[in-house]
Order: sequence, then C-alpha cells, then structure tokens
Amino acid sequence: MGKTLISTHTASTSATLDITSGIDGTYPVYEFHYYNMHPVTNQVDWMFQVNAAGGSGFNETITSSFYYSQGSESGTGNTSYYATMDLAQATGYCPLNYEVGSDADQSTSGILTLYKPSGTTFIKHFLSDSNFAQSDDYAAAAYVGGYINTTSAIDEISFKFDSGSIQTGVIKMFGVT
Repeated sequence: MGKTLISTHTASTSATLDITSGIDGTYPVYEFHYYNMHPVTNQVDWMFQVNAAGGSGFNETITSSFYYSQGSESGTGNTSYYATMDLAQATGYCPLNYEVGSDADQSTSGILTLYKPSGTTFIKHFLSDSNFAQSDDYAAAAYVGGYINTTSAIDEISFKFDSGSIQTGVIKMFGVT
C-alpha cells in the first residue's frame, strides 16, 4: 500500500479547514492525517463532513458508530465507552472524538480514511482512529466507522471543532494505492 502526499493544510485560528481540491478518481482510498489539532475553546468535539461533487454546504447524509476509551492522568478512572455520539442518517458534522481540551498540553491527532470517494455506484465508507487529551485531564482514543449515504462522487471535505476555532494544527491529505 503506497501513500502519496497530495496537500497540506495548516490551521491558524481557523473556523474550519476545508479541502476543496485533490479528491478525485486518481486514488481508490484517501487518508486525512491530522496532527495536534488544538482548539481555542475548551471541551469540544473534532468533526468532519463532506460535499458531493457539485454540492455545497457540507451536509451529506452520514450514519456512524462511535466508541472510545480513556485513562486519567492520575491513573484512576480508566474506562471504555460505546458513546451516544452515533449518527443515524444525519446531515450534520460527524464527531471523530469527544471533549478535546484547550490546555497547552491538549489536542487531537489521528487518521480519517475515506474509501472510493469518486465512485458513483456505491455509498462511501469511512474509518477513523484518533488519540486526544480531554478537557478533564484524560488521555483517550476514539474509533469511528460509518458511511456517507450517497452514490454521488465526494470531492470536498471539511474539518472543525463543534464550537470555537482551530487554534493550530495540520492536516495532510494522502492518496493510497
């Protein structure tokens, strides 16, 4: 499996990071590696949404399942959760993690994988694996999977926190063969 870097996007107190070019039929799989996405606002969720080719508004219908585990800095209170952040045919942004903190040592990093976005026969599947520091001083990992319920090609993606701006962070888009 070879990866080719397509583009790099850097946040600097940005409301969203939108990738509006480079997602096409060149690769069957696209990965979005996000590094140290640090929110301005405390206790916020990192999210994504897409546009079908020719669409606008980042509002495609998504169904997803969300699971995460956490461990406290103190070593107590380690737990796993099947969270209630699942989407069922929703058109809002899809959560990739939960309650990221805004302290200097808190951020989120991970990978979102989008399968066959340019296909026009089937719906689009995705998986996400991320690590993050929560606002209540827990280290956590989240796993999200689901599908975008459209057979139209997907050619744009948007990332944001559910409140406030992205203070700093980098997203790299890779094509995978």
